Amino acid sequence: MDNTAPAILELGLVLLAAVGAGWVARRLSLPAVVGYLVVGLAVSPFTPGYIADRDRLQLLADLGVVLLLFEVGIEVDPIRLRRDHAHLILAAPFQVLLSTAISAGVFVALGVATIPAAVLGLCVALSSSVVIANMTRSVRRTTDPQTEAALLGWGILQDLTGVTLAAILLSAVGGNDRGLFLTILGLIAFGAIALAVAWILPRVLRAVANTPDFFLIVSVASGFALAGAGSVVFGVPLALAAFVGGLAIAESPESAEARKRLLPFRDLLAVLFFVAIGTLVDPAALSRGLGWLALFVVLIVLAKGVPSYVLVRLTGVCSRPLQTAVGLGQIGEFSFVLASALVAAGSLADEIYAALLTALALSIGLSSVLVRVAGKRPVEEGQPEIPTASKSPEVSTAIESGR
Repeated sequence: MDNTAPAILELGLVLLAAVGAGWVARRLSLPAVVGYLVVGLAVSPFTPGYIADRDRLQLLADLGVVLLLFEVGIEVDPIRLRRDHAHLILAAPFQVLLSTAISAGVFVALGVATIPAAVLGLCVALSSSVVIANMTRSVRRTTDPQTEAALLGWGILQDLTGVTLAAILLSAVGGNDRGLFLTILGLIAFGAIALAVAWILPRVLRAVANTPDFFLIVSVASGFALAGAGSVVFGVPLALAAFVGGLAIAESPESAEARKRLLPFRDLLAVLFFVAIGTLVDPAALSRGLGWLALFVVLIVLAKGVPSYVLVRLTGVCSRPLQTAVGLGQIGEFSFVLASALVAAGSLADEIYAALLTALALSIGLSSVLVRVAGKRPVEEGQPEIPTASKSPEVSTAIESGR
C-alpha cells in the first residue's frame, strides 16, 4: 500500500496546483484551462524542477477525454438540431470541409505530406465543443440566446463531420494497421453496436434508477466500455469511439440523467487531461516551431474564422456573425487527439506538434476573452439590452472557459 502513496501524493498536489493556477487565470479574465496547461508545463520533463509521472497523468487524462467526449455525444440531439437549426446543417459541415481544404493546401505547400497535411487541416477546422459550451454558460458572457444556440449546434455538427473524416484520414496515415476499407467497415460495425447499446442501456438505467450507486456505475462503465470496444475491436480511435457511443444513446430521458451524473467525474479528469497536454509541450521544440505556431494562429483566423463569418451571413443562421466566428476560433480536444495520432504514426515533426499544442492553449484563451468583446454593443437609449440565456445548473467547474 505504501508503494502507491507517492503516486497519490503527486496527483493530489498536481490537482491543487491546477486549482490555484485556474483561480489565477480566472482572476486575469482568462479561462481556467490556461492555468491547467501552465501547471502541466511546470511539471513536464522539458522544464526545470519537479517532474511528474507523465504516464500516470496520461492514463487519467485518457479516462477524462473519454468521459468528456462521451458526455458531449450524449448532449447531442440530432432531431432537435435539424428542427431548430436547419441552416447549420449545411453551414457547419461545409465550413469543416472548406477550412480543412484551405489549411491542408497551405501545409502541403510548406512540404508536409498530403495525408498528414489533411489531418492537420482538420485539426484547424474543428473547434472545442466543451469550450464553446462553457462560453455560453459563463457569468461574463455577452452572447444572446440565438448566438448561443448557433455556437452549440455548430460545434456539434463540426464533431459529427470530423468523426467520419478523422477515421478515414487516420487509417490512410497509418494511425492503425487495418487499412481504409477495414477502417470504414469497423466504423460501420461499431455504429451498429452503439445503436444496439442505445436500445439496451436506457432500459438498464431505468431498471436501476432507484439505486443511485448502480445508476452511476452503469453510466460511467458504459462510456468506458463503448469507447474501449470501439478502439480495441473495431479500430476506431478511442476518443472518437467515446463520442459516437455517447451520440448513439443521446435521445433517451435516462441518458440526460446519466450525463448529469457524469459531470463531476468528467470535470475532475478533464483537469488532468489539460495538465497532461501541458506536459507534452517541449519549449525547445516550440522555439524551432515558432513559425508553425504563427501559421496555426493565422489559419484559425483566416481559414476558419473568416469562412464561419461569411457562412453565417450567407446561410441565414440566426446569430451574430462576428461573435459566432470568434466563438469558433479555437482548437480543442479533437485536434489534440488527431495530432497525437499523427505523432504515434511517426508522421508529425516535434516542432509542429509543440506549435499545435501551444496554439491550442492560445486559441482557447483568446477566443474565450474576445468572444465577450465581440458581443458588446452600445445600447440605445430607451431600448432594452438583448437578453442572455439563463445559466444552466450543470455548468462545468473544471473547464469553464470564461467564468
